Amino acid sequence: MPALLLLALFFLVPVMLVLVRSVMEPEPGLGNYAELLGSSAYRGILVNTFVVSAVVTAVTLLLGFPLAWLLALLPRGWSLVVLGIVLISMWTNLLARSFAWLVLLQQTGVINRGLMALGLIETPLPLINNLTGVTIGMSYIMLPYLVMPLLATIQSLDPAVFRASALCGANRWQVFWRVFLPSCMPGIAAGCLMVFVMSLGYFITPAILGGSSSMMVGQLIAQLIQSLLNWGLGGAAAVILIVVTLAIYALQLRLVDPFKAAGGRH
Repeated sequence: MPALLLLALFFLVPVMLVLVRSVMEPEPGLGNYAELLGSSAYRGILVNTFVVSAVVTAVTLLLGFPLAWLLALLPRGWSLVVLGIVLISMWTNLLARSFAWLVLLQQTGVINRGLMALGLIETPLPLINNLTGVTIGMSYIMLPYLVMPLLATIQSLDPAVFRASALCGANRWQVFWRVFLPSCMPGIAAGCLMVFVMSLGYFITPAILGGSSSMMVGQLIAQLIQSLLNWGLGGAAAVILIVVTLAIYALQLRLVDPFKAAGGRH
């Protein structure tokens, strides 16, 4: 009961207040939602938010899957060291991490200067104020949130299943594609859901590395409320994000066993 009261006080009540303001300000009705979905500029921001979140999720999965697999195979001592390095990003201030990537990715940054010194490029690459910079910065930040559930799933797998598959005549690729990868799907689904949903509401990293050309809904909400004091339109954008998040989560619950996604056993 205390946990439910805490959830109701600090989550349900604020969400309901945002919902009420989205349909009551500046006048009662669904005008704010009609403006958001009817304006090409606002629709572009909504589309860009989902595109960026999908790209970040895909890149994080490509990086996180082999990393989680490596952590499961390494001896315990080395695994803890590598895992600690991964988790450092979660213990560092988000603003500091975003500005660190800004320093690294700018035209005179370490990455461009290093590539030019190696002769791989002649002119600096445009790595900020675009989708590339946002993807790099957010993928680095989101990596631990995919690695943790996926690592738990991999560690819960029974090695005897893979030996049995090999004894039945399956080669390494067949064991990987038909046994190992399907067994990892609960962890992949849980990690990708967490990364995608968290990416939908991000605004600090896209604002620093992406600029106005890659604006996301989180930046739009902050601008509408903090600069324009338009609580109705900002609340409508927030409600749309919440509805989409709940819909994705409901779909994930229908398709994936939550106990397996957490790495547990029945």
